[in-house]
Amino acid sequence: MSALPKAALPEDDETLDAAEAPESAAAHSAGNSAKRKRPKPGERRLQILQTLAAMLEQPGAERITTAALAAKLDVSEAALYRHFASKAQMFEGLIEFIESSVFTLVNQLVEREPSPALQARKISTVILQFGEKNPGMTRVMVGDALVFEHERLNARMNQFFERVESQLRVSLRAAAEAAGSATPTVDAQAIASALTSLIVGRLQRYARSGFKRMPTEHLEPALARLAP
Repeated sequence: MSALPKAALPEDDETLDAAEAPESAAAHSAGNSAKRKRPKPGERRLQILQTLAAMLEQPGAERITTAALAAKLDVSEAALYRHFASKAQMFEGLIEFIESSVFTLVNQLVEREPSPALQARKISTVILQFGEKNPGMTRVMVGDALVFEHERLNARMNQFFERVESQLRVSLRAAAEAAGSATPTVDAQAIASALTSLIVGRLQRYARSGFKRMPTEHLEPALARLAP
């Protein structure tokens, strides 16, 4: 899946350019409804995922039924199942978007930033910015939206954060070696674990505050202490 409309990140950070999303397929479809009645191939699938992500931003959206999703789209539940075999597959579509968006940004960042220490800080920042700009997907990232869903979805999000921590360890080990540490691997493991906990904790606070406590608030001082 290439894009969802809520995946746009701040324009003033060049590392985030790749996550700028195109015009919503739903809006595009509405604007052209006079020209065609049926969505193009793949467009309905994208509409379903866009709508699911938007519904996850609403209070009390921890459990969304296919009936409620179908009603929001003004289609039958049977129409949903023509595009997804199950609700779990819909959540997998959102997770695929999260993985693709975040790790595309992380890879670009690592290529552009020569300082390993700054890489670690920027990786942490970019993930929190992604969550801040995509509140519905934040609920997926921290598992709140997956409580009543198939356990493989939570396992996949756990793997996402394990992958984040692994990338942080790579950057932090290089930073520790450059600083002359006698135990660069141990140092990297400890700091990567702390940074990952910071990322997850701030995303959880954001979701559970009803998206009022921004995950990036006072971020720089915190990162400076954890990854000097």
